[in-house]
Amino acid sequence: MSDAPSSDLPESDAPDSPDEGAQEKGSQEEMDAQELGPDAPVSSIPAANQKYTDEDLKHLSDLDHVRKRPGMYIGDTATRGLHHLVYEVVDNSIDEAMAGFASKVSVIVHTDGSVTVEDDGRGIPVTKHQELSAELDREVSTLEGVMTVLKFGGKFEKGAYQTSGGLHGVGVTVVNFLSQWAEAEVSRDGFTWSQEYERGVATGPVKKGRTTSKTGTRTTFKADAQIFSVTKFNFDTLYKRLQELAFLNSGVRITFLDERNGEGGDFKYERGITEFVEHLNRASDPLHSDVISIVGEKDGCQFEIALQYSTEYTENVQSYVNNIHTIEGGTHVSGFRSALTRTLNNYGKKENLLKNTALGGDDIREGITAVISVRVPHPQFEGQTKTKLGNSEVEGIINGGVGEQLSKYLEENPRIAKSIVRKGLLASEAREAARKAKDLLRKRKDALGGGGLPGKLRDCISKQMERCEVYLVEGDSAGGSAEGGRMRDFQAILPLRGKIINAYKSREDKVLANEEVRSMIQAIGTGIGADQDISKRRYNKIVIMTDADVDGSHIRTLLLCFFYRQMYQLVADGHVYVAQPPLFRVTHGRSRYYVQTDEEMKGQLLDRGLNDTVFEAEDGRRIEGEDMRKLCGSLASMEDAIVALERRGVSLRVHAVRIDPVKNKLPSWLLTYGNEEHWFHSTDEVETHLNEHNLVLDDEAAAEETEAAADAAADAAGGEAESAPEASTEPTKTIAHLAELHEVRTINSGLKELSELGFSLEDLIPADRTGMTTPRFELVRGEDTRRPMVDLRDLLPEVRAAGEKGLQVTRFKGLGEMNAEELRETTLDPANRTLIKVNMKDAGAADEMFRLLMGDKVEPRREFIEKHALDVRNLDV
Repeated sequence: MSDAPSSDLPESDAPDSPDEGAQEKGSQEEMDAQELGPDAPVSSIPAANQKYTDEDLKHLSDLDHVRKRPGMYIGDTATRGLHHLVYEVVDNSIDEAMAGFASKVSVIVHTDGSVTVEDDGRGIPVTKHQELSAELDREVSTLEGVMTVLKFGGKFEKGAYQTSGGLHGVGVTVVNFLSQWAEAEVSRDGFTWSQEYERGVATGPVKKGRTTSKTGTRTTFKADAQIFSVTKFNFDTLYKRLQELAFLNSGVRITFLDERNGEGGDFKYERGITEFVEHLNRASDPLHSDVISIVGEKDGCQFEIALQYSTEYTENVQSYVNNIHTIEGGTHVSGFRSALTRTLNNYGKKENLLKNTALGGDDIREGITAVISVRVPHPQFEGQTKTKLGNSEVEGIINGGVGEQLSKYLEENPRIAKSIVRKGLLASEAREAARKAKDLLRKRKDALGGGGLPGKLRDCISKQMERCEVYLVEGDSAGGSAEGGRMRDFQAILPLRGKIINAYKSREDKVLANEEVRSMIQAIGTGIGADQDISKRRYNKIVIMTDADVDGSHIRTLLLCFFYRQMYQLVADGHVYVAQPPLFRVTHGRSRYYVQTDEEMKGQLLDRGLNDTVFEAEDGRRIEGEDMRKLCGSLASMEDAIVALERRGVSLRVHAVRIDPVKNKLPSWLLTYGNEEHWFHSTDEVETHLNEHNLVLDDEAAAEETEAAADAAADAAGGEAESAPEASTEPTKTIAHLAELHEVRTINSGLKELSELGFSLEDLIPADRTGMTTPRFELVRGEDTRRPMVDLRDLLPEVRAAGEKGLQVTRFKGLGEMNAEELRETTLDPANRTLIKVNMKDAGAADEMFRLLMGDKVEPRREFIEKHALDVRNLDV
C-alpha cells in the first residue's frame, strides 16, 4: 500500500514494540503485589513504601508541572501533542474573529521548524495588570501574565469573549512552557510591543518598539526537543485543520505557508459550512444540487447546519462546538438526528410516500453529508476524549430549530423532498436484505465453539481473548510464511485471497455476500454494523499485514474501509492495527535487532558513539560523560537551523562578524531596501534606522495606501466638493522590507547552551590560518582512536560514525520478501515488532479520504494522485 493513502487514514499511535512483551509479563511490582495480596502484613511490603514523610511531597511551579507532565495539557509529546501547540495559538486568533475583532489569521512554519501565528485582532493588552502584580509582588504586564501564568486569560468571563474555543485559560501559556524559545509581539496603541521567552521564562520586560497603525498579536515559538520526541510538523495535518477552521468561520481569511517546501493555502469561505459540505461531497454525486442551510439562535446558543444528500450509502455527519470537533457527537447531534427523522417521516406520510411504514434513523441518514456548528457560551464536555457535548438544553434548541426550518424547506422544494424520502425507502429495503444475510450467518454454529470458523483460518491455541491476535494476511503464500513464523499459542493467521469488496461503494447486503468478508466476520466474532458486540470478539488485536507494494496498499485501504464502515466500534476501541516492518536491520556480532525510522537510527548511533568517548580541545579541555551528551544535544538542536540559514545564502562565517559580543547573539532581523542589506538584533534598532533614513516598511505603506483609498472613497460617496490636494512638505519615504530569520533564534538559543559548556560561535567555524584549516579538536575513543576535527560541526557526524563501528546497518526489505524466520523476528514477535494502532480521533478526515479514494468521481482522485505523486516511496513499475 502506498504511503500516501495510508498516511491520511486513521492516525497511528506510537509503536508498541517492547511494550507488548512487558504488558504480557507484567512489571515486577505488579507480580510482587499479586504474590503479597491485599491483606499482606506491613512488614512484607517493600521498604521503599514504609517511609512516607513531608520530604516525599513536592510542590512544583506551574512551569515545572507543565514540563514534567505535558500530557495532562496537550495529550502527549508525540506528533499529536506537537500539532496541538499550533492549534492552541490559532484558537486564540480564531476567538478574536468569533468575537468580531479579527478578519485575518496567518500561520507560517519556518525552515528551522518554528511557527509564527499572527492575527489582526485587538492585540493582547500590554499595560500593568494590577491584580496579578499584587499577587506576585512585582510589576507584571498583562502580556507576560497571558504567556507565563496558568489559568489567566479572557475566557472565564463574558466581557472579552461571548463564546470561545479555548476553555481553560492555559493554551498559549502551555505552548510557551513547552517551547525552546518563544516571542510575543503585539501591535496596539500605535506601537509594537514585544517580549521574549526561553523555556517559558521571560528574558526581559515588555519592550516598546516601532510605530504602527496595525493592531493584532503575533506569536512565534519553537517546540522544545527536550520535551517532544518529534519536532517536525506535518504539512497535511496543519493544512486540513486550518482549512476546516476557515470553513467554520465564514469570512475569516486564514493563510498558511510552509517555508520548508514553499507550499500552503489561502482559505476564505464567505458561505462557510455550506462550502464545507460541498468540499466533503466533491468526490460524490449529489442527490440535489443545493446545500440545505439551517441557521438560528435561541437563549444564547447559535447554530448553523448545512446538509446535502448524495448517491452514497454512508452517513457523514461532522459536528463542532465553538470550533472544537466533537468526534463523539453529543446533544447537538442527537437533536439534529431526532428532528431529521421526525420531519422526513412526517413529510413522507403526508405525501403518501410511506403509507403505513416509518423509516428508521439509519435509513433516513443514508447518503447524508452534514456539518453541525454550534456556539455555546458555557459548553460542558463529556466522554473519554472530552469531545462529546453534554449540555441538555442544546438538544431541544437544535431539535426545534431544525424541525421548523427543514419542514419549511421540504414544503417549498417537493422534488428534493421526495427524492430524499425515496432514498430512505431504498435504504430500508436494503437493510431488510442485510438482516436476512446476517440471520444466515447467525444460523451457523457459535463462532466461539469453533464449528462456524472459516476453514482457512489457522487459529491459535490460547482461549484467553485478551492475549489472542489475528493477522489478516495478503495471499496464501504470505500466509504460509506467517504460519511458519507465528507464535501458535496466541497468534492466528487468516489469509485473504485477492481484494475484498469496496465497503464504501457497496450496500451492506452486497458486502455480506463477499466470501472474504464473511471469513473475517466469522473469525472475529463480533458481528457487524448496529448489531456489533465487541465483547464477543475472539481476538484482542486484529492486525492487517500486507505488502508494501501497490496491491498491498490497495488491499490495506479496502480493509481499513471495511472496518471503518462495518466494524466502527472495533476501531474506535483500539483493536485494529497495521503491521509496520522495520526500516533497518542492525547486526552486531551474532546478535541483530531492527530499527524503525531514520531518526531512531541516528539517535541510537549517537548514544552508542558517546560511550567511552572524550572530546578534547586544543587548549587542553576535556569534555566527557554528561557534559558530552549535553554538548551533542545542543549541536543537534542547531544542526537543521544552521543548514536552513546557509540555504538562504547566509554564510555562518560571514554572519559571525555581526554577533553582539555582550549578549552573544547573532542578529535575526534583516532590513532590505534598494541594493542595501542591514542586520539588527532588535526591533528598537530597526525603528531607529527607519527614522534616521526616512524609510517605511512595505506592509505599513500598503496599510496607509489602503486607508487613504478608503478615505477617498468615503469622501466621494459623501458628495463632498473635490479640492486640489495640498502639496506635501514631507520628503518621499523609501519602502523597505523587514524579515526575521527564525533559524537565527534557534542558533542563538544553542549558542547560550554552548557557552555554558565553554564554547562559542567561533568553535562552529573552521579557523583559517595562513590559508589552511587546522584541526582544533579531537574525538578520542579508547586508547588508540583519535579523530581530528576543524570545528564543532564535525562532532555529530564523527560520533555517529564511531557508533556505527562494529555494526552492519542495512535497510530492510518489505514483508512480501521475508521468509518465516524474518517475518517472526521483525513483525510477529512482540519483543521486536511495531504495530500502528488505527483510531478514529479524526473520523472526518478518514471519511473524506475514503470518499476521495473510493468514490465514483475520477477527477478528485486524479488531483490527489498528482499532488502526492512525488511523495510516493514504494512504486511498482
